[in-house]
This record gives sequence, structure tokens and C-alpha cells, in this order.
Amino acid sequence: MRRGAAAGLALAAAAGLVPAVALTAAAGLVPAVAFAAALALTPGAARAHDTGPDPEPPAAAPAQPPLLYEPPPPGSYELPPIARVREHRLVGADGLPASLPALEAGQVAIVSFVYSSCGQGCPLALATLQRLDRELAASPELAGRVRLVTVSFDPSRDTPERMAELRDHLAPRGAWRFVTAPDDAALGPVLADYGQSVVRYLDADGVETGVLGHVLKVFLVDESLRIRNVYSAGLMDARLIRNDIETVLAE
Repeated sequence: MRRGAAAGLALAAAAGLVPAVALTAAAGLVPAVAFAAALALTPGAARAHDTGPDPEPPAAAPAQPPLLYEPPPPGSYELPPIARVREHRLVGADGLPASLPALEAGQVAIVSFVYSSCGQGCPLALATLQRLDRELAASPELAGRVRLVTVSFDPSRDTPERMAELRDHLAPRGAWRFVTAPDDAALGPVLADYGQSVVRYLDADGVETGVLGHVLKVFLVDESLRIRNVYSAGLMDARLIRNDIETVLAE
């Protein structure tokens, strides 16, 4: 797959249009977080969310099955900037102010938006990032140049303490931060900047159910705060993301 095909898939995935082409195989996943209901992935998992009992997290990210196609090698294609974002002030899992994405020269960030009680789409993203975290930690040439940031878009429930629990269950080996916002008002500009829409579902009485609808998105952001790719369900694979990381860092 060369630049044209890769770009087409990326745009389709970013729009939530790529079919969930056997997301059960989308990475041979097992439960990755204590808060997620399960990774019983089905078509539409990037949009539909439910809750359930809390499974135990795995000790390590599971191995991935073969890809359905051969990804282009790093540096053999280009990733033109899609948009530019701003630096934002949020709250870290330690309760202290935290910047997003907080990059230094020569670094890139992988930014994901989740909420801790999400039952399907978010666990796919978190399991993929857990696998990527393991790979980056084992790669000295990349470990200091890539920052993973997981942002909650449910600040009323995902307090710093809860994000700390999520971090501890995923057991990062590298630079992977977990942040939230003090309230919805502070979160709004962040979601707007990244184009991450969220719908709060209500019951028949107009009361929030705690279930949030959203298109699954993970962003690759460069040192100039430019979004270089957006990954949705169809492209949520640590190997593809790593190839993109290496391509951007080699520029």
C-alpha cells in the first residue's frame, strides 16, 4: 500500500467509515483495563458503547495476528499535516496541572480520547496503546521521542484518582500519561480542537445514563502541534502507528 491508498484508508477511518472488518481479529485482544466491560468487539464498536462487569487486566499486551495487508515501510510514504492543534492545560493522574500534548523538540505524541466505563471502542484503543507502549519501551531509539497521552472526556466520573487507577492497571513501561479535565467547560475547547465529538445519552426521563457515544479516534501529533494521522477502528494497529511515528520522526 502506497501513499494514495494509505491516505484513503486514513481519511475513511478518521470519518468512522472503515468497516469494523473483523475487529475480533483486529488484534487478538483480551481485556485490557479494569474499567472496560470486555473486548467482545463487533461491527460498529467504534461508535456503540455499553458498560458491564470489570474484568481483570492482562499482565502484558497480547500478540497481534498477521495484518490483512502489507503496510508500507517507514519513510516510504508521506503524511501531510491534517490540522493544527493548540497546547491545552488539563489535570494529570496526580491531580497536578498537565499540558496536552507537552512535546519537546524532536518528539511526537499519540493522543487518545476515552472514558473509563466504555465497554467496546475505548478498550480497543487502550489495548493498542498498551502494545505500542511495550514496543516503544523496548526500542531505545524511539523511547525518548514518543509520548502517549490518554485523555478522558468524562471528567465528572474520571477523576484524577480514577485515571491513576487506569494507569496502574495498564502498567506503562514508557512515557504514557493519563489526564482528565476539571470539568466539561475546560474539556470543551480540547474536544473542539481535536474534532472529537461526544454525545451523552439520556434515559426516557432525560437523565444522563453515563453512556457516551463517540467515534473512536487516536491522533498522531508532531512537534509543531500538527495532526499527521487519525486512527479509527479500521486502522487501530500498533504496527501501523509505529510505522507512521518512524516516518514523521525521520523527516
